[in-house]
Amino acid sequence: MKVILSVNAIKPSLSGIGRYTWELAKRIPTIQGVKSVRFFSNGRWVNKASSLLEQSSVKLAVRQRLIRSPLVVAAYRCLSPLLLRQRLRNYSDHIYHGTSFLLPPFPGPAIVTIHDLSVFRYPQFHPPERVSFMQREIPITLARANFLITDSEFIRQEIIEFFGWPADKVRAIPLGITQDYYPRRMEETVNVLRKFGLEFSAYTLCVATIEPRKNIGTLLSAYEALPQALRNRYPLVLAGGYGWRSEAIHRRIEHGQRQGWLRYLGYVSEAELPKLFSGARGFVYPSLYEGFGLPVLEAMASGLPVLISNRTSLPEIALGAALIVEAEDVQSMTENIRLLLEDDRWRETAIRRSLEVAAQYSWETTARKTVEIYSSVNKILSNG
Repeated sequence: MKVILSVNAIKPSLSGIGRYTWELAKRIPTIQGVKSVRFFSNGRWVNKASSLLEQSSVKLAVRQRLIRSPLVVAAYRCLSPLLLRQRLRNYSDHIYHGTSFLLPPFPGPAIVTIHDLSVFRYPQFHPPERVSFMQREIPITLARANFLITDSEFIRQEIIEFFGWPADKVRAIPLGITQDYYPRRMEETVNVLRKFGLEFSAYTLCVATIEPRKNIGTLLSAYEALPQALRNRYPLVLAGGYGWRSEAIHRRIEHGQRQGWLRYLGYVSEAELPKLFSGARGFVYPSLYEGFGLPVLEAMASGLPVLISNRTSLPEIALGAALIVEAEDVQSMTENIRLLLEDDRWRETAIRRSLEVAAQYSWETTARKTVEIYSSVNKILSNG
């Protein structure tokens, strides 16, 4: 098989979708049955996917600014299909995989990964221009697709129900975990923890972009309700970039920092993040909507007890190894955070279960199952 892999999402400071695309780009070329892989990014061919990790921050900032312009979006909608069709017209003998929601016009078999339907289910969680763009483009992509991939069974079922998509033409393939995430001894984390002014096993971690969907406001309310001595002993540490519509949350974060029970680290580098996970007492992830929830898996692989919300895909991927709370029940969240921090017998069992669950996920499996989809679609269309 000859494959074209869309790598638009690969850029410095990998997001969840960027991580997914990067791990596929590294592994798919090595899998038996794959004759060749070409990388396609924003309308151009890329020789090495790794080169996208070295893009200029200035170039990326300009691109992000342009995406927010209604005029640019309108021009894109008019011109992009024509340009992409022209660029891809001679590749009908390839399989095209769009790894991030969208497909261009393509003359051969086309597969797309739909990571979630939040722009349809919860448009209030996104900037209006993104909602408008994605609500137009995703149905167009579905009309072009021969097969869909999702990160979780929850999103698979949501697509079937929301779009009436045939159940036999969409498959859930869970994400994986890199070998960077594993339990570490205190001395292995000391340099990173010292940089952030933290102590080993003496903080509760939440890794998430500060935006409405992540439900940070409820987490702050729950943590603030803990006994003061417990908050001071195990401060809440938030690691994640400054997201959309987060000004009010940041004011609350600043208030918690002044009181001494909260630390906001902003974006933490890929080199430092695994050690930040390993050094934590526990991990909390109260998100309102997730297509998968990769930080939960990273926490489990790091040997942490985990608390998650009861929403969307999170219970599915945790496989019974996490504390599960109603996402907007402050009292229940407070009580369970206290259990997470103080109950040593429960913690011992939870840590063991976290590691058992994390061991069931790998990027090698994700890539192999993805290539199985390529092969299946290719065979069906060839016989068709």
